[in-house]
Amino acid sequence: MRVGLIAKKAGMTQLFDNNGMQIPVTVLKVDPCAVVALRTKDKDGYNAVQLGSNESKEKHINKPQIGYFNKVGSKLFRILKEFRVDDSSAYKVGDTFDATHFTEGQLVDVTGVTKGKGFAGGIKRHGFGGLRATHGVSITHRCHGSTGNRTLPGRVFKGKKMAGHMGDVKVTTLNLKVHSVDKDKGVILIRGAVPGGENGIVYVRDAIKKSR
Repeated sequence: MRVGLIAKKAGMTQLFDNNGMQIPVTVLKVDPCAVVALRTKDKDGYNAVQLGSNESKEKHINKPQIGYFNKVGSKLFRILKEFRVDDSSAYKVGDTFDATHFTEGQLVDVTGVTKGKGFAGGIKRHGFGGLRATHGVSITHRCHGSTGNRTLPGRVFKGKKMAGHMGDVKVTTLNLKVHSVDKDKGVILIRGAVPGGENGIVYVRDAIKKSR
């Protein structure tokens, strides 16, 4: 398992192949990602590589983080992310990775935070059908109906599908194909959609399940 990349979702667009077929793609902007620190099996209990992206000035970083960067001997970055690897000794602090870390046609997993929808009802959140439009139903057409039983168990079971906060959760989309890579612009084009809105931070790594 290799290290991944930190990227920013620039948006979606469409391309056309030689047969005129439309291909929806997501544009991921990749700034150079530098190795900030290494985690080893002997010292930390696992092998991982910590990457930093979006190099920043000292005034934009809080003091604890500045102290950490000075301790590991790294530049200042706004974004940090650890990626599990098979052997962290293959990397060293200061190594940088760009969009060419991935190749055309490769399968990748993309992790991001989905768009927040706020407080949503059962119909929008879980796809409920709602109550009938006639026969005594007056102002409760979009209610989710009964939530439990009577005296026994006398409570609502955990995990019951009800109205509540929707979206704004971490989601990983598996086995997406890399359509193309533009080294000069630092851009990766991914077939299909990836989690999150525009300018959201996403993490791209080699597809795990497919390789297994």
